[in-house]
Amino acid sequence: MEATIVSNRSHHYPVLLKEIISIISPQYGGTFIDCTFGQGGYTREILKSPNTKVIAIDRDIESKKIADQIKKDFQNRFVFKNIKFSQIKNMKLKNENIKGVLFDLGYSLNQMKDNKKGLSFSSEGQLNMKLGLNDFSAREVINKLTSDDLQKIFKYFGEEKEAKKIANKIIKERTKYEINTQNLVNIITSVKKRSNSKIHTSTKVFQAIRMFVNKEISELINGLINATQILKKDGVLAVVTFHSLEDKIVKYFFRSLSENKSISRYQPKIVQTEPILSMIERKPITPDKQELLENISSRSAKLRFVIKKKNFYNFNTDIFEKFKFLIEIENISNKL
Repeated sequence: MEATIVSNRSHHYPVLLKEIISIISPQYGGTFIDCTFGQGGYTREILKSPNTKVIAIDRDIESKKIADQIKKDFQNRFVFKNIKFSQIKNMKLKNENIKGVLFDLGYSLNQMKDNKKGLSFSSEGQLNMKLGLNDFSAREVINKLTSDDLQKIFKYFGEEKEAKKIANKIIKERTKYEINTQNLVNIITSVKKRSNSKIHTSTKVFQAIRMFVNKEISELINGLINATQILKKDGVLAVVTFHSLEDKIVKYFFRSLSENKSISRYQPKIVQTEPILSMIERKPITPDKQELLENISSRSAKLRFVIKKKNFYNFNTDIFEKFKFLIEIENISNKL
């Protein structure tokens, strides 16, 4: 869930850039947190405004190479942290005027092309899919988990209709050899050989494994909660998603905290008289025709944002309960 998938191999394309900059208004100054730094597209644009500071976060240590370049030009206005965005609450931010927190939940082209990461079905060799700071790899998932566990991962994280057949075929084949990336692609293709879909037959399964390996469901939920906590009054929380499961989580979180459903921990028996977030746009913002022409990979991007209505830190949310089943599937990893 780090940075944006781009189509142009020579140019990094931060999706919905002009829309995000318009929403967060860096020209008025303040500190902004780029939770998925990647190739630094959003960070560079924010830093063009002189009274800004950016705290950039990325779990992928490879992003530090880009961060080091930006640091040379913005010594006093840029900080990079190689952490997961679920850990932002651990940073010392009390004295920071946090005016915006950004999430771009796609993958960069550099990440997809990196054979060592093995994120893509076109990669070669051993299964991996770790984005950084991981506890296990795709190799362990595919070669150790049961058919039932794999089926759940493929079905609910990848929305794969042939989840059961693919999981059973994996179990059968791995008795003969350890499954690598190309083996897995061949297994999926053999099961889905009659598919008429425009997307590659392995897309949904690989998406599911990437999400499972990087614990993207709990990362996103914790990231949203932490970002809401650290924002100052009138600060903006903006999230770009690329598939329906992510968007469903973001949409629910934003709506639930902007519709009088949250209860303060300081007043546990009193429903708040007004929402703690403001959601101006109910529908997601999507790329315009020009952006789609320049970067076809942005076609599935959806941008949602909310504004924090007042200063507060602690609040209750039922988002973990709402998506409890997905967290339980993620916790299958405890078997590894």
